[in-house]
Amino acid sequence: MTDLTDLIELRGLRVVGRHGVLDEERARAQPFEVDLELEVDLRRAGRTDALSDTVDYGAVAEAVAAVVGGEHSDLLEHLADRIARAVMAATGPSERAVVDAVTVTIRKLRPPVPVDLAWAAVRIRRHRDELAGTDCPGHGASGA
Repeated sequence: MTDLTDLIELRGLRVVGRHGVLDEERARAQPFEVDLELEVDLRRAGRTDALSDTVDYGAVAEAVAAVVGGEHSDLLEHLADRIARAVMAATGPSERAVVDAVTVTIRKLRPPVPVDLAWAAVRIRRHRDELAGTDCPGHGASGA
């Protein structure tokens, strides 16, 4: 395998969800922002100019939005992991362009803290190999 650094970047996906440990976070939806870096071999798409040879980032964005807008997570760490799994599920090995790894940044834009804080975030990087064969809870037909 080559030392490939091709990326598809998705920045600033904003979705309202109910995530957090506090009762108020469970009761009142709040805005979250997601950034993604998809590591994928884009050489074929570069040659062919065919959508079928790359990742459909619209489908990826929809899958991520379904996760953030769906089932509750107490921790941003858990939500980020669920997002990574949804990205891998939306870009499976049956595709021509397979996402080898994904970096997920999830920001809580209104963190409930007693100081002026712009946002709180978690950033994770997951490889397809480490997620293969693991349980991916919350990833039904809706992608959440």
